[in-house]
Amino acid sequence: MKHVKNRSVLASIKQLRRPVFTTHEISALSGKSLSCTTQALGFLEREGILHRIYRGIWADTGDERMNPYNVIPFLFPRHRAYVSFISALHLHGIIEQIPQIISLASTGHSKIIHTGIATFSVHRIHSEFFDGFGWYRGTGNFLVAEPEKALIDSLYLSSRKKRQFGHFPELHFPKSFSFKKANEWVKKIPDYRIRICVQKKLASLLSERRSRFR
Repeated sequence: MKHVKNRSVLASIKQLRRPVFTTHEISALSGKSLSCTTQALGFLEREGILHRIYRGIWADTGDERMNPYNVIPFLFPRHRAYVSFISALHLHGIIEQIPQIISLASTGHSKIIHTGIATFSVHRIHSEFFDGFGWYRGTGNFLVAEPEKALIDSLYLSSRKKRQFGHFPELHFPKSFSFKKANEWVKKIPDYRIRICVQKKLASLLSERRSRFR
């Protein structure tokens, strides 16, 4: 009986055709109760077929598409969050150093989320400033800030009380990076004091970049 139960759960997982899924999704597809589905998923994890990422979130260990960023939409089913700050700058090739923690921007509360695949640091930004992001390379897997917004998000946080992201690893701005566009994002910062502070930090970065190419 257990073999049949696990087989139907496995079939439901394959039906989704993606590496990350939730207990609720598999329960709905298989027609089994949450309790039975959880037991079946737990058995498959012990067999090494699945990996429990977080509460109610699982991953297919054999799926080559699996990466920590795929988990993000499942961590925030009610609120959107996008990859930004140092993490986004790395994805865009502006920072070579791989961040140990994946940094996200959200309008929800700031917090640290430890999962079975990565640690996520969620930073709260003003709702009026929650913009400038899209699907990473059009995949639809997770949202990421555009390069200019990722930089300004970093300077935005560094200008607040906790002063996070006050120091960057070495920055490599590609020709496509627009400081003009970055400055447009600065103008959209609601808080005047923070806006002025970010403008000064951006001007300093631009000055440093120009001095390198003289």
